[in-house]
Amino acid sequence: MELFNQLKALADKVDQLKDQIGTEESTKHAFTLPFINILGYDAFNPLEVVPEFTADLGLKKGEKVDYAIFQNETPILIVECKHWKQDLNVHNSQLFRYFHVTKTRFALLTNGIVYRFYTDLDEPNKMDEKPFLEFDITTLKESTVKEIEKFHKSNFDVSKIVDNASNLKYTREIKTLIDQELQSPSLDFVRLFANKAYNGRLTSTVLEDFKEIVNKAFIQTISEKVSDRLNAALNKEVEKQKTEEEIDIEPKTKIETTEEEMEAYQIVVAILRRKLQKERIVHRDTQSYFGILLDDNNRKPICRLHLNGGNKYISIFDDSKKEIKEQIDSIDDIYKFEKQLLQTVDNYDASLKVM
Repeated sequence: MELFNQLKALADKVDQLKDQIGTEESTKHAFTLPFINILGYDAFNPLEVVPEFTADLGLKKGEKVDYAIFQNETPILIVECKHWKQDLNVHNSQLFRYFHVTKTRFALLTNGIVYRFYTDLDEPNKMDEKPFLEFDITTLKESTVKEIEKFHKSNFDVSKIVDNASNLKYTREIKTLIDQELQSPSLDFVRLFANKAYNGRLTSTVLEDFKEIVNKAFIQTISEKVSDRLNAALNKEVEKQKTEEEIDIEPKTKIETTEEEMEAYQIVVAILRRKLQKERIVHRDTQSYFGILLDDNNRKPICRLHLNGGNKYISIFDDSKKEIKEQIDSIDDIYKFEKQLLQTVDNYDASLKVM
C-alpha cells in the first residue's frame, strides 16, 4: 500500500507539472529521479545511481545512458529518459545499443509518464524488441504495482524477475491479441468458432457473416460476465450489511443503558474531540455490549464496552478491524487506550480519502 501511495503521489505531481516541463532534463529531475527514489535507490548517492553512465560501443566512444542503478558495484538497471511529450517507440534502438555493452539484465525506457521495462528473454545479452512490463503511471493498476515492487531495492532479485518476465511478456502479448480480435476478428479466429457452431460448408460469405456474430457474442459474453460479477459483489455486500444490522440492532425493550456506560461514552468523546466533532461519535447500546461508532455506522466501530458483567472489558480494533478485547479495572482505564482509539478513527478517515 505504501508503494502504491507513493506512485499515486508521483502521478498527481505529473498531472500538475507536465505542462510546465519544457525540456528533457526537467523531465528527468521532476519525474524520473523521484521514481528511482520510490524504488528505494538514493539518486544522490553515486554508488547507487550513476548519471550519464558511459556505455562505449566499440570504436564509438562517449556514448552515455542517462542513469545506471548499481547494486554490489554491478549495474542492475539502465535508464534512458526522454521528454514527456516524446513517443518512446522511436528510441528503442538507442537503448538497445546501450544494453548490449553493459552487464545489466534490465533496461528502462521512460518519458516520465510511460515506463517500459526490457530484458533479454529472446537472446542473452541482447535486449528484447518488446518490453515485458509497460505502464502509464497516471493509470496504475494494483497488479502493476506488484510487478514494480519487484524492482524495489529491498526486493530486487535478478533470477525471480527474469523468471516472471517471461510470463508478463507473453501475457501482455496475448492480451493485445485478444483486444485486437475483439475489435476486428480475424478469419482464423472466426473459423475457430464457426467450425464448431456451423454444420455447413464455411464459404467466404458464411465466414463474413460469422465475423459479426463472433464479435457480438464475445462482447455480450464479457458484458454479462462483468454484470454477473458486479451483481454478486453487490448482493454479498447487502447480505453482509443485513447480518451486521441483525447482530447490532437489538429490541429496545431489552436494553437498559446504565449511568456508567454513559460516563464511559463521555470519556471516549473527550479523547476523540481533538480530531472529531462530537456529532460524529455515536453510542449504540445492545444486549451484549455498549458500542461507540463513527458516524453512526455499524461498519465503523470505534470501541465496544462490556461493563455490566462481573469483569469489565473494552474491545478495540486493529488496522484490519479485528476486535481485541482487553480487561479494565474501571472506566478510567479507557484513557490507557487513547492511542489505539485515535488510530482507529484515522484508519477510517484515511480509507475514505483513498476511495
